[in-house]
Amino acid sequence: MNKQISPIRNIAIAVHPSSNEAMQVALEVQAFIQKNWQITSFVSRINDASLQTQVAEHRFNLMITLGGDGTMLRAGHLCAPVGLPLLGINLGRFGFLMQLGREDWQAELPRIFKGDFGFEERMMLQAEHWRGDKLIETDEVINEVVVCRGQTVRPIRIHATVDGYSLASYVADGLIAATPTGSTAYALAVGGPIMPPELRNILIVAVAPHLSMDRAIILPGGASVEITTNTDHEAVMSVDGHSPVHLENGDKVIVKVSENVVKFLIFQDPGYFYRNLEHYLEQNPSIGGFK
Repeated sequence: MNKQISPIRNIAIAVHPSSNEAMQVALEVQAFIQKNWQITSFVSRINDASLQTQVAEHRFNLMITLGGDGTMLRAGHLCAPVGLPLLGINLGRFGFLMQLGREDWQAELPRIFKGDFGFEERMMLQAEHWRGDKLIETDEVINEVVVCRGQTVRPIRIHATVDGYSLASYVADGLIAATPTGSTAYALAVGGPIMPPELRNILIVAVAPHLSMDRAIILPGGASVEITTNTDHEAVMSVDGHSPVHLENGDKVIVKVSENVVKFLIFQDPGYFYRNLEHYLEQNPSIGGFK
């Protein structure tokens, strides 16, 4: 571990928006830190306006999040623009993005105040939604951006280009553009490859393709991917599992690497990713594998 990292002194503790259990554990974490290191921390729900303002004003040099991967993604979107590192305590079912669990946080947190930790920077994407010459919105992406069918259970037609050159046309339920971090999320569920988190590549994988390209494609980080919809029924775009955004026929979603990165505080050596991966694949907590 890097012993030269500056001491952590100003801590935000952010919890799942509606979990009372997470709030209770957060208060325990706060009391533990105050008792042992006399450091006052700020406890709040992740969607609290005061927390968001203080993060934007660079008031903290670490955020500890309590919840599941969804809470970690929310925290990442909040912290990445200001370079604020994150440490997750898993209270959810999966917690693939989290370093600690409810059983070991008291044993591991002292390492923060000894400087016994490192940082891992994860690539993010930027997704632009265009309608003709008008930019509708721009989103930052930690896991994936998905262009897919809406409520009508019929595939849509999608065309993808890379750097202006045609890549493939799809008749499918959707198309995923994912980061290496997102390769273990939705992209993995539809048969995509697993990518180590330190890579800087864009993963393209179709969802339920019908007589179309059914192989995932890994692109270099400098690529620009343009996804165009062509359908006579509803299509939507979703970023990191957020509420879907309606796409009109002919809308384009342009995906490229973001200037931002999400920064995770880590205690484990680089091999932790593969050890965790084996653990999760053997006992999938989403179906009750963990006791």
